[in-house]
Amino acid sequence: MINQVTLVGRLTKDPELRYTPDGKAVSNITLAVNRNFRNTVGNYEADFVQCIIWKKSAENTAQYCKKGAIIGITGRIQTRRYENQEGKYVYVTEVVAERVQFIGTKQHDGKPKDFEHIGL
Repeated sequence: MINQVTLVGRLTKDPELRYTPDGKAVSNITLAVNRNFRNTVGNYEADFVQCIIWKKSAENTAQYCKKGAIIGITGRIQTRRYENQEGKYVYVTEVVAERVQFIGTKQHDGKPKDFEHIGL
């Protein structure tokens, strides 16, 4: 079976880093990924994809990336469910990142700026 996803998009907010009880770094992010076609009004729409990043990649992403940064993720789709406070099951589909690549960020003038080499 094949379960592989490759995405390039912009972070919708600054990554928040947290740690599991056993000390593993984790960050949940949302990537805005533009579609390759225009809608009926002539605008490009985006999909907002939930992603989870683990360990050193999570720490580096939180340290070096901010809202609007362009990153590439290669990973796999994972689904899970949990029971909410009302006793109903909530299903979640997300991309578990296996590789994260920093591509660029926005400057204050709105033009893309490439990441400088940061020794990752």
